[in-house]
Amino acid sequence: MRTRARILDVAAKLFADKGFPAVTILDVAQLSDITKGAVYFHYANKEALAVAVADEFYRRIHVLAQSVGESDLSPLASVAELLVRTAMALRDDIVMQAGARLQIERAMIETELPIPFQGYTRLITTWLAKGAEDGTLDRNTDPDALAFVLVSAFFGAQHISWVLNNRADITTRTLTIIRTVIPSAYSSLLLCPSVQRAIQLEPGGSIHPRPSTPGDIAPVAADDQVAGLKQDLNGCRSTGWAASRGWSGRRTVL
Repeated sequence: MRTRARILDVAAKLFADKGFPAVTILDVAQLSDITKGAVYFHYANKEALAVAVADEFYRRIHVLAQSVGESDLSPLASVAELLVRTAMALRDDIVMQAGARLQIERAMIETELPIPFQGYTRLITTWLAKGAEDGTLDRNTDPDALAFVLVSAFFGAQHISWVLNNRADITTRTLTIIRTVIPSAYSSLLLCPSVQRAIQLEPGGSIHPRPSTPGDIAPVAADDQVAGLKQDLNGCRSTGWAASRGWSGRRTVL
């Protein structure tokens, strides 16, 4: 099993770095320090490796979503937390990077890959519907349409961030999407552990990215905003949001 896992990790790195068409089984074998026969023992061909990496990509997204669903966050905060956690995973995790690239290259892979982001979109739709029910989101909002826009914007932004900046600015772009598409979630951001880690709430950090000129993303200094949000949100965590609205977090999976 260690060899199989090693092959999968190496294939993910190669798919992420070079793209599916440019990778060969020989590349995987050499980087794994094993023979081609050993690779074929575990995976019938390169397409089987692509499917395995894609499956692992979705398994990791499932784990992220499950963890957020088990936390004591409001529905809108859960949406923000999931998007930011996914952004950080895409920035830091080579398997996530490979899975995202394989989805883009699926037309060049002669086998069936999982249909992308269906469960992810359904989960965000569920949370948005809860937000509409509890009044934190406009009750006239169509959760399905809003989830479609959010997921499309997020995965489009991760692709642009990858091409332009190797995903170095993916969290800034994600916070910009949250602020722009669901501005009512802004007051929930300080409740999101991953948002706090992403911006670190340090002088010069940003919780409220704002374009200063067309096409320019220029973060606004966070100091005054953080102080104001902390005052507004004092007591919201744990005993706050969920208890005050009679809502209890339940395990949510993709």
